[in-house]
Amino acid sequence: MQNGEAVSPKDSKETGAETTKEQNVHHQNQGCMEPTAPPLPPPPSPPPPPGPAEYLRPRLIFHTQLAHGSPTGRIHGFTNVKELYAKIAEVFNISPSEILFCTLNSHKVDMQKLLGGQIGLEDFIFAHVRGETKEVEVTKTEDALGLTITDNGAGYAFIKRIKEGSTIDQLKTVCVGDHIEAINDQSIVGCRHYEVAKMLKEQPRSIPFTLRLVEPKKAFDMIGMRTKAPKSNEGKMANGRETLRLRSKGAATVQEVQNEFEEQATKKVDDLLESYMGIRDVELATTIVEAGKDKKSPDDFAEALDSVLGDFAFPDVFMFDVWGAIRDVKNGKL
Repeated sequence: MQNGEAVSPKDSKETGAETTKEQNVHHQNQGCMEPTAPPLPPPPSPPPPPGPAEYLRPRLIFHTQLAHGSPTGRIHGFTNVKELYAKIAEVFNISPSEILFCTLNSHKVDMQKLLGGQIGLEDFIFAHVRGETKEVEVTKTEDALGLTITDNGAGYAFIKRIKEGSTIDQLKTVCVGDHIEAINDQSIVGCRHYEVAKMLKEQPRSIPFTLRLVEPKKAFDMIGMRTKAPKSNEGKMANGRETLRLRSKGAATVQEVQNEFEEQATKKVDDLLESYMGIRDVELATTIVEAGKDKKSPDDFAEALDSVLGDFAFPDVFMFDVWGAIRDVKNGKL
């Protein structure tokens, strides 16, 4: 045995006759009481055997085209609308600011197919991009213009509905799908739809004002009805009822589509948003329903809504009507 190599008490007991040089010196000098070295720690336990490989969720891949005509692209890895636009823009080598809004499974300017906060895992995404810019002079003859405003979640407000017989309905150059870029040369890019609706509502009667509008680009030769994605199931999940829920804060989540209560309540709340605020926003209506469906009182509902939508200034009468609508749907009265 080499000098300096530590020996555990167990080894010394078993070998008996074998001692180190230091131990011999100690036995020869009984008056010198030197402490013995502590035993070495036991060797570390071997690592546990590897478990089963972690299951990796398949990457969600969506197919997309420009609505006025383009090859088909594939996108993935987005968690909100802004990131979605960035992915589409990257595929088609355009700026994200060119995209006005997206529709699902239809290349037409169809507000019933408008992309909101959810995308079905089998949906085909059509991106409508900036076309011609136009200006129109408007004179209010009554308090309401007859416009319903929504926005694309990335700073562009646009026209979702025009009321028949209204002031705007008389102006045939104004169309559903037009992006409202400016009011009286004041840019409103970056404003939310409720802010734009408020500005329009505050325009005085009988005094003309100007709207600068950007219409979606139109195809010279539409490529037929392109409503179906390629048959490849790459990146798709089996259950066609599942959707990707986009969120303005936090990561996107895959979840089941709304149940009957949530669907009816969301539609009712969306109708109330239009009645009170001149906007339609399915994502906002869905968020309101989620905040209120389990609350026991209007005060609890208002508090929950403030925590998730603090930047909205809802009228009190709107809040009570929304609370009542959610309760009525829940109790089967609607």
